[in-house]
Amino acid sequence: MSAPEESLDLARVAGQAAADRLAGEVIGLDVSEQVVITDVFLVCSGDSERQVSGIVDGVEEALLKERRRKPLRREGQRDARWVLLDFGDIVVHVQHAEDRAFYALERLWRDAPVIDLQIDANRSA
Repeated sequence: MSAPEESLDLARVAGQAAADRLAGEVIGLDVSEQVVITDVFLVCSGDSERQVSGIVDGVEEALLKERRRKPLRREGQRDARWVLLDFGDIVVHVQHAEDRAFYALERLWRDAPVIDLQIDANRSA
């Protein structure tokens, strides 16, 4: 069983918003089989604290505007090194590139299927 279509849709909207803000290595992981509290982890990175904050803002704006969803919880915004946005069905991890390399969430969750986020690289923000 994989993540519900609604969760995949939210991940795609969030992934596109992150890509529009020039996030690095945007990936979605279907963790619905491994985790009971969420369906999808979206992981992406920025090269500076300022870019991390910009990506977070872009994801929040897109999900509010396009799907009328606000995060249930937000962690790490002050330091902007690893910001976690919990939307219930999806959890968005926006990490500073250095922290992403160190914590390697993709390796930790390597058994989770990767989701095709259908990101349009030619789309303008």
